[in-house]
Amino acid sequence: MSDPGAPGFVHRRRRGAELFLLLAALVVGIGAYVAVGLGVEGTVPADIIGYSGWLAALTIAAHVAVRLVAPYADPVLLPLVAALNGLGLAVIHRLDLAYEAADKPHTFAQQQLTWMTLGIALFIVTIVVLRDHRSLQRLTYTAGLAGIALLLLPFLPVIGNPKNGANIWINVAGFSFQPGEVTKLLLVIAFSGYLVRHRDALALAGRRVLFIDLPRGRDLGPILAMFMVSMMILVLQNDLGSSLLFFGLFLVMLYVATERPGWLLVGGLLFGAGAFAAYTFVGNVQNRFNIWLNPMDYYYESPGSFQPVEALFGLGWGGLIGRGFGEGTPERIIYAESDYIIAAIGEELGLTAVMAVIICYGLIVERALRIALISRDGFGKLMAVGLGSIVALQVFVVIGGVTGLVPLTGLTTPFLSYGGSSLVANWVIIALLIRISDQARRPIPRMIDLSGTFDSETTQVVKLT
Repeated sequence: MSDPGAPGFVHRRRRGAELFLLLAALVVGIGAYVAVGLGVEGTVPADIIGYSGWLAALTIAAHVAVRLVAPYADPVLLPLVAALNGLGLAVIHRLDLAYEAADKPHTFAQQQLTWMTLGIALFIVTIVVLRDHRSLQRLTYTAGLAGIALLLLPFLPVIGNPKNGANIWINVAGFSFQPGEVTKLLLVIAFSGYLVRHRDALALAGRRVLFIDLPRGRDLGPILAMFMVSMMILVLQNDLGSSLLFFGLFLVMLYVATERPGWLLVGGLLFGAGAFAAYTFVGNVQNRFNIWLNPMDYYYESPGSFQPVEALFGLGWGGLIGRGFGEGTPERIIYAESDYIIAAIGEELGLTAVMAVIICYGLIVERALRIALISRDGFGKLMAVGLGSIVALQVFVVIGGVTGLVPLTGLTTPFLSYGGSSLVANWVIIALLIRISDQARRPIPRMIDLSGTFDSETTQVVKLT
């Protein structure tokens, strides 16, 4: 009879729970796709067998890869992102049908499924090739420089592709790509490696003001450098969202590494001063703040508040349980498949579905922080915190912008929104968290003393002679 407390028994139960959750995630994705067909066209989609088979094959392939090369990894992360990705595909397909009915045909869902395939392929490659996340620490400065170089690519005259007033896109071989999505991964590696090496110096006490220990002046260099990079992004790229994401990411990781709230105060003051300066001198930022404060005053302006106001109307019309697939008009919102997909979900599936989506994101962040707590090395701890912070900050900025909580930015909702570079980068984020969690949860090999006597109670060498 199996011992319920044995590691093998616990491991089998964990894998069984993951398989059950994956099946539930497939039910969400495939069920939503069927519901779109029934709600919009009154019939089950003709391609349901091929679609559901491909979605199941992708999910099972990711699950098998995790079981083979990272058997002790967190069992909740993969089902959560599979459910979100499946729901996002169904909502994007519903918008495709609406655009087709309006004689503006699009194939966003088909393209998104292709990007999901690439994302899961890179997910598998990452966990197979990267057997030890600590090897990334050697790339600390290389990753940082590569990240900065990627941010500068949209300014090149040949491949740069400005859209909607923001210089954040490039065109390569006919494909549009957002380098900032890769940059956020590289910066997490760079920040983690730097802070692990220098956290003792950064944690030294400086001057105490109002019960807060402020950092020493000589240690302000890193945060000032990151502040300048963030402001460069804000001013040159007109991208408030990425600026907030990168600076907030560095600030959170700095606080976790040093455990000193003084860094939060200094960083908050710096970013506040930078945001005020941008509001004063950068027209695009000023326009977004004005729309946020008085959306109805700019409804008929160009650029104006048509999108955020229509999103709020849609959320209000959806109410608690939504209008149902096919009963709303989410296509009225420009870029509903990307920036405003949460508004489309709120209109047709209601506040209940929006809260369920937010809970899923909260669980992803919670699992990332749990991985950080149990990680056995400082680099892994900081990487897990950084990767979880990317998801948390991005969701807060995007959903907060759509609901009017904060000024609107151009970021996408992870795993839900249409966007290839974002989706692929987010699957790699989950792969890195899977790898760190496997290392953290893997049982420590028990040692045998030199006389050959096995000690079942300790993981240390018990006899040296």
